[in-house]
Amino acid sequence: MRLAAGDTVVVLGGKDKGKRGKIKLIRQGGVAEVEGVNVVKRHSKATPKAKAGIVEKEMPLPVGKLMYVCPKCNKPAKIAFHRSGETRERICRRCGEAAERPVKA
Repeated sequence: MRLAAGDTVVVLGGKDKGKRGKIKLIRQGGVAEVEGVNVVKRHSKATPKAKAGIVEKEMPLPVGKLMYVCPKCNKPAKIAFHRSGETRERICRRCGEAAERPVKA
């Protein structure tokens, strides 16, 4: 997988086309949740633990609709992999700079 949790991405299509956000998590099946993108409202019923009301939450998007944004050139770019010895390094194809692997919080 070329994208990882913590990467900044731009949405390529859909109702949120052009919006940027950080990937919160990537699920199996090629879908990812992005902060502030694809937000929907869900009505929740009151339970002993939670109050009733309208809750806004992010729904997953297909990874194919997301493109990595390079932090160096601040533009959408594809990611290449280069092998140096035992390590694999992610490289921005637009500017050639190494893309840091985001740290999971």
